[in-house]
Amino acid sequence: MIYGKLPVVFLSTIASEKKNTINSQIAEFLLNHLDEAAQMGIREMADACSVSVSSLSRFCREIGLRDFAELRELLSANDRYFQTAPSGQTALQRAREYRTRVMESLDQTARSVNLNDISRLCREICRSRRTAVFGLLKAGSVALNLQGDLLMLGKQVYTNISYAQQIQYLLSAGEEDLILIFSYTGSYFDYQDMKPYCRQLSVPRIWMVSGGEGEYPPYVNHVIRFRSPHDQISHPYQLQFIAGLIAQEYARQLEIGEATPL
Repeated sequence: MIYGKLPVVFLSTIASEKKNTINSQIAEFLLNHLDEAAQMGIREMADACSVSVSSLSRFCREIGLRDFAELRELLSANDRYFQTAPSGQTALQRAREYRTRVMESLDQTARSVNLNDISRLCREICRSRRTAVFGLLKAGSVALNLQGDLLMLGKQVYTNISYAQQIQYLLSAGEEDLILIFSYTGSYFDYQDMKPYCRQLSVPRIWMVSGGEGEYPPYVNHVIRFRSPHDQISHPYQLQFIAGLIAQEYARQLEIGEATPL
């Protein structure tokens, strides 16, 4: 995975909560004081966030953590990383180098993605009464973009920035639900132990768009794969390219009457 659980959980919480709610207040404090917070006990951290201990414990559960101990583990790991492109001497050189890296990744995507899989997915979207599109962090922005494109084509799909709420949706989904997940490295389900929920996750139809090369959980019904350098520079451009292909193919199928949205 490119990103650790800490940014996934905290940034999705801040993005999905109203400003000045207790959860956003706690998440914002922790992100601004990562090193100090890693050394705090639950009482000290609650005081620093100006909330009660019970509110801090509830925050841990609501964002998908087991308890305060797991929060401490995440803060201690603090695995932040940012990748830079090869540095040219001038701003123009750096911009060109960055563009080259991005364009190479898009070419790699176009050569490797299976277009028949995309056509099949679009037919599934057309026939589905309930469709959700999910992703984490940058992949979440791709999900939002596809939601907007499909809305312009007359198909409403659900999405949510919150990691915890995405998981809740997945666990409550039924047989009529189609769920599309954008996951650059295929690690979407690796941020928490999903083994106890295998039976629930096997109920909906789950598709994933991913550049990951490994095995996928048995409850993922189909994976649209593409080759990827697995670096931060290519992300989310490769996923966005495929999301664009999905929207274009969906529009084509509507135009020729190949599929009619429910």
